[in-house]
Amino acid sequence: MKKIFLSTLSMLLPFLLAAQMTISGRVSNSQTKEPLAGAQVVLLPMKKTMISDPNGDFVFKNLEKGKYRLTVSFIGFATESKDILLEKNSSFEIALNPTSYQLENVIVSGIRANEKTPVSYERIVAGNDKLDRNNEKDLSYILSGTPSAVATSDAGTGVGYSYLRIRGTDQSRINVTINGIPFNDAESHQVYWVNIPDIASSLSEIQVQRGVGSSTNGTAAFGASINMQTIKLQQKSYAEYAASAGSFNTFKNTVNFGTGLIGDHFTVDGRLSAISSDGYIDRASADLKSYYASATYFGKNTLARFNVFSGTEKTYMAWDGVPSAILPADRTFNGQGMYTDIYGNTQFYDNQTDNYKQTHYQLLLMQNLTPNWTANLGLHYTQGFGYYEQYKEDRKLADYGMPSIQLPNDFYLLGRDTVWVKDSLIKATDLIQRKYLDNDFYGITFSTQYVFPKLDLTLGGSYNTYDGNHFGEVIWTQFAFNTQPNYEWYRGKGVKKDFALYAKAIYELYEELYLYGDLQYRNIDYSIEGIDDDLRDITQQHYYNFFNPKAGLMWSLNPKNSFYASVAVAHREPARDNFVDANPEKPSPKPERLIDFELGYRFSAAEIGVTSNIYFMKYKDQLALTGAINDVGAAIMENVPESYRAGLEVAMQCKPFDQLDWKLGFTLSQSKIKKFTEYVDNWDTWGQEEFEHRNTDLAFSPSVIAANEFIYSFGLGLKLALSTKFVGKQYIDNTQNDDRSLKPYSTTDFRVLYALKIKAIKNFEILASVNNIFNKKYESNAWVYRYYENDEAKVQDGYFPQAGTNFTVGVNVKF
Repeated sequence: MKKIFLSTLSMLLPFLLAAQMTISGRVSNSQTKEPLAGAQVVLLPMKKTMISDPNGDFVFKNLEKGKYRLTVSFIGFATESKDILLEKNSSFEIALNPTSYQLENVIVSGIRANEKTPVSYERIVAGNDKLDRNNEKDLSYILSGTPSAVATSDAGTGVGYSYLRIRGTDQSRINVTINGIPFNDAESHQVYWVNIPDIASSLSEIQVQRGVGSSTNGTAAFGASINMQTIKLQQKSYAEYAASAGSFNTFKNTVNFGTGLIGDHFTVDGRLSAISSDGYIDRASADLKSYYASATYFGKNTLARFNVFSGTEKTYMAWDGVPSAILPADRTFNGQGMYTDIYGNTQFYDNQTDNYKQTHYQLLLMQNLTPNWTANLGLHYTQGFGYYEQYKEDRKLADYGMPSIQLPNDFYLLGRDTVWVKDSLIKATDLIQRKYLDNDFYGITFSTQYVFPKLDLTLGGSYNTYDGNHFGEVIWTQFAFNTQPNYEWYRGKGVKKDFALYAKAIYELYEELYLYGDLQYRNIDYSIEGIDDDLRDITQQHYYNFFNPKAGLMWSLNPKNSFYASVAVAHREPARDNFVDANPEKPSPKPERLIDFELGYRFSAAEIGVTSNIYFMKYKDQLALTGAINDVGAAIMENVPESYRAGLEVAMQCKPFDQLDWKLGFTLSQSKIKKFTEYVDNWDTWGQEEFEHRNTDLAFSPSVIAANEFIYSFGLGLKLALSTKFVGKQYIDNTQNDDRSLKPYSTTDFRVLYALKIKAIKNFEILASVNNIFNKKYESNAWVYRYYENDEAKVQDGYFPQAGTNFTVGVNVKF
């Protein structure tokens, strides 16, 4: 241990000895000339942050000669920046102009991490990389470029239903907010990117916190949290049109527009988008439409913004995947909607689709109470309605609560064979069903922030209500003598009330040594009533009180090097399906608990930046699929007593020379369940076989994830990018069996952007991309069901192949 310490110290000594000079200054109000205490002063490129003292003074010590940029911001004042060529100790007077525009940052500041927060996070700022613009793929694919992230798509193209995992945790364990408003479905905890198509075109910034992170609003952050902020002030009017076309008849059209600042007080912004694709998988089509509109008032110390955005999606189902027996011969097979007609021919139902519309309303109010005290209030309402439609073959009428059908004497029936039927009692029939979800989600979020020279204090919380109706209708049957049109066979209701309070503080214990504390209390009242689709009464009530403490230290050794350590606790209540599907003969599923330990290092210099992080996430009672079933034979999730995730994350970005930007990152991890019992159905005995497993890998948790990207600027508006992503082997259940795994895969994409200069047009850009240029055949997701029949082990499964080589070309025109 001593050798390791001395070796580490020897590597750091050059940085310590080379630093000699200082940059200091005073921040003041340009109108009153009074000093501004609590202004945030950031020194770039190392992102070193300092808060001005009661006299408005600040100082950065131990700096090397070189080029720096000083950025100073303060709530209620316009941000000022100053470029500095440091050759000796330098001091500056920085006067800020009063304005309400900077209040926009208050919208999300309560739940976001900053340079003094000891958590692992990544920022994606709109416009930083023009090569990523006009991306027709869902947001999950844009976020897959962040450390420890893996994206997958049902259709194989990233358009339609797509999913994201971070550190091996799925979307139901990732907290997502838009302007601080919860986006996860409150009952299922799931994130449906397909409901907000092209939302990326209306975002100014995204922050991804890995692990538990800082307290946020909505569902628990059990692996990561994603905070999105919609577009900020555009002072000048603008209009932009973006269009693209690509493989699989994929098309995207987007129109963005804004008035700019009207009379120094008002702005209006908007967007219209349409995306369509046939998909790589057979019939996996998607028709997506969306809009975004925002109106903002800027006062002297007040900002009020009203947002409304909506998405409508119609996607042909590709949820089943491709069975492993079919995969080698037909990688695009889709069994959804398949049935046999009365003549014995195989057909596919043409409306085997998911249809949903979701509209979000947000009223965001921000107030600068004093120069050091700000408040934020958010009122929100989300309305969702939709259904998915399915053709079902030879279904028992009793399963739908419908009586058997007595056919007339000598009834002539066309089926797979032509027969005469006498006194026949029909107990099964082909039918078409719809399962509906009609839900409302509304509530309030709030926070207030106090900024002092040595203390940054935030108090906040939320109160949200979810009201969801689940019901199903049979809209057609092959025989319908005794049923009414649109026969309703089940209806259930869920009402969930979620109240949370949090308090966060960052205190400077000693020069450049910061103590972080974060306490959250969360109360949940969840009631379920009615009948489920299997005709079971699912009425039940659940109450939870969670206390989630977090603490950590951030130490800035010098302007280039900083270290942090933290520990955080999170609790997660079971989702709706965990309660509804649970075996009533056994105890109700228990909430999960996570203790997250993080240890990190950041290095930042003019031409290079490195972040590294070691994490250990210890779970108690994590809910997992074990093969267990309930009293009617449906699969359920059970609490696994002990499991963990541990890993090392490293991300680097550098500029070897002016034309080249290089980004490199990798994650090495291990995710284990210490002990669990696997249950396998035995179709011969109608029972279950039991198998004990110890120290097995958690499903969908690759031990290696790596990414590399080169971006080369030729000048004259031409940029090229080459990016590669590697994802290691993944198991598709928790038994760590090689027969039930996804092979490692690597994909390489090539992108090009050419910006032309045309009179009367601000920007005219041509973009093109070739994805998976080496035509790798791989699967990024799968499911499996094991059983015994005739004393033989068998499986049913589905794999999700992703597209081979495919392309997109497009243009962006901005006026």
